[in-house]
Amino acid sequence: MSNSTFGPVVSSAHLAEGTFPEVSEFEFGLIIAGHAFARWTVRAMAAAGYSGLSSLDVLVLHTVRHRGKPKKLADICLVLNVEDTHTVNYAIKKLSKAGLVREGRQGKEKTVEATEEGIAACSRYREIREALLLEAMQDIGIEPEQLGRVSSLLRLMSGQYDQAARAATAY
Repeated sequence: MSNSTFGPVVSSAHLAEGTFPEVSEFEFGLIIAGHAFARWTVRAMAAAGYSGLSSLDVLVLHTVRHRGKPKKLADICLVLNVEDTHTVNYAIKKLSKAGLVREGRQGKEKTVEATEEGIAACSRYREIREALLLEAMQDIGIEPEQLGRVSSLLRLMSGQYDQAARAATAY
């Protein structure tokens, strides 16, 4: 959605000078949405009674809680698309110390699952999310179909960025 008078809304005009300036607009949207989402996760979890957690900690907790099954470190990293396993491992240690997850074993592999307190924290987060975020989205008229299309596009674009990152590494 370029503004014809001022050009595209971007954070790096020099990148938008090339072909496909809309990608620069998309990237700026990713930047500000990513930071806003990280702030939201931290503050929503604090409102749920668990301050001091980073956004990654919160995301790891929700991933571990997903479907109520123990998760392996590699699976958590894969789902969250996190390359640095040590950051997820640190989050697990922090969540374990807070009593929100517990570590176990599945064969030789370490697993993680949510504790009752972790499940309760996720439930409280969900209540806060419903009241403060989802109701507001509905009030401004965001339609589920729109969000579904944007979500599909984001997943598609993440694949493009991953492929480009592999190409850049081999460059």
